[in-house]
Amino acid sequence: MAKQIPNRILLPENLVPQQWYNLRADMPVKPAPLLNPGTGEPLKEEELYPIFCQELAHQELDDDTRYIDIPAEVLEYYKTFRPSPLHRAYRLEKELGTPAKIYFKFEGNNTSGSHKLNSAIAQAYYAKEQGLAGLTTETGAGQWGTALAMACAHFKLPLTVYMVKGSYQQKPYRRSIIQTFGAEIIPSPSDTTNAGRGILAAQPDTTGSLGCAISEAVEKAVTSEGYRYVLGSVLNQVLLHQSVIGLEAKAALELYDEYPDVIIGCAGGGSNLGGLIAPFMQDKLTGKADPRIVAVEPASCPSFTRGVYAYDFCDTAKVTPLAKMYTLGSGFIPGANHAGGLRYHGMSPILSSLYHDGRMEAVAYEQTNVFKAAMLFSRTEGILPAPESSHAIRAAVDEALKCKESGEAKTILFGLTGTGYFDMSAYEQFLNGSMTDQIPTDEELQANFPQG
Repeated sequence: MAKQIPNRILLPENLVPQQWYNLRADMPVKPAPLLNPGTGEPLKEEELYPIFCQELAHQELDDDTRYIDIPAEVLEYYKTFRPSPLHRAYRLEKELGTPAKIYFKFEGNNTSGSHKLNSAIAQAYYAKEQGLAGLTTETGAGQWGTALAMACAHFKLPLTVYMVKGSYQQKPYRRSIIQTFGAEIIPSPSDTTNAGRGILAAQPDTTGSLGCAISEAVEKAVTSEGYRYVLGSVLNQVLLHQSVIGLEAKAALELYDEYPDVIIGCAGGGSNLGGLIAPFMQDKLTGKADPRIVAVEPASCPSFTRGVYAYDFCDTAKVTPLAKMYTLGSGFIPGANHAGGLRYHGMSPILSSLYHDGRMEAVAYEQTNVFKAAMLFSRTEGILPAPESSHAIRAAVDEALKCKESGEAKTILFGLTGTGYFDMSAYEQFLNGSMTDQIPTDEELQANFPQG
């Protein structure tokens, strides 16, 4: 007799991951190396030391170590919010009338309201261990800035956050919570850096982008004694730390002899998606299983579905190393919309390589369509999802409806990256009918594509 599956699965403490999983170790084609923007040569580890903590620089370039021990202090902090629950969406399944089984891994049960704390606490730990004076970072929708502010408060590290100006204006309470945890927050682009002043001179009315904010945060770090820069997505080190999401999800499913046919995650820079799929992609790469893996991005910032696979700068001012990734060009600035943390111009080199090799799929949705799914999910499952997470919900609902048409009882797993309580202006716009879809034209995209 099959085990009765509860609607909320929590792992016993002995199954909480003690190690991060490095997906690159099992990739037959490794992500292309970062390039020094001055020489065009692959970066050496020590060349990253002026920007990153030394241990994080090592993790960034380590393509071979399969499992890396999670430091004891990080594990202790994880206990405040991990394991995160895996839910079975019974009420959503019933509402859709689908034979599919829908699971979601919920990462919003901490004060930051998202999965970002998994990497923030690790990065702050390594900074403290190195004896650094402080950190700088950027944030889009504010989840990463909040998480890092929490982590830096725990380790008593000063933090300066450059927040994309559009989000800074849309989400005043995100600003307040970041300040509550003691961090300084600056709307980007700003007049506090050369990069910011240059961008403002060219585009005085810009609402900013993650690329702009990265430029300012990197400049602040390299010009401040004892400071380093940390990033909440895209980088190899971040996907490494976020692997706890997928490792827990897989272990929870195994308790009930379940395995997903389809795995879905929202994709901006790649941290949530990369973490969720890590152990399942390992199975795919090693021939143990062959799940479909789907990245979901906003139609307003379609890196996978309409971008190019090329070396590009990770920031607007072109001061960072070059990464080979699916990109819309470092100068691309999306229109004001509520895709939040999914508005970065590029995609994780790891995920870009896997997508380029046909190991995963990608789809893009307009924000009005995404919010329809968010409303349905809220009313059936009782959780208000973040706009980013709602992209994955939209795709999961569509997959479940396909199962309804075909009669297939597939098992669907998606990542619920966080809650939407700081996104009520977006919900208000959707409810009052003022939300619109802003989708760039081919000409607008091609104008920013990297050349050569």
